Amino acid sequence: MTLDELLLTTAITRFIYQEARLQDDHQYAAWEALWTDDGVYWVPANGEDVDPEVTMSIVYDNRSRIALRIKQLLTGKRHSQTPKSRLRRVISNVEIIGVQGDDTVVIANAMVFESNTRGDTVWASKNEYRLRRIDDQWRLARKKVVLVNNDKALFTLSFLI
Repeated sequence: MTLDELLLTTAITRFIYQEARLQDDHQYAAWEALWTDDGVYWVPANGEDVDPEVTMSIVYDNRSRIALRIKQLLTGKRHSQTPKSRLRRVISNVEIIGVQGDDTVVIANAMVFESNTRGDTVWASKNEYRLRRIDDQWRLARKKVVLVNNDKALFTLSFLI
């Protein structure tokens, strides 16, 4: 690995860690600010290689839907649960796959520990990111979270913004 590749991998890994921390700490406005204007957040259901335009998804939000979801959460009138789940993500195996246009394509594994009044749950996923440099900052152009158990009934998804 060259020095430039190492520096790029480090910068991208730090960005992904930051995004995870913002989600874990329920810092919704800061998390929303990480997205590009054309961002897409996708959590497929019933598989990994499905077409979200014709198949049901757990989440399939464009940038305006992401903003609306955050705005609704911040009003205090809409929320997924009270009290909020305590969350911690562990991100690993960060790997730069390549470049598609202006986007750097990255994959990583994630484990999310969620603790709430119903008990504790561990979620596992493969995350796929398309990251873009805008004004010298990394931004999320697309994020796909493929839950390992996305083919089963999911009783709570509060860890997903």
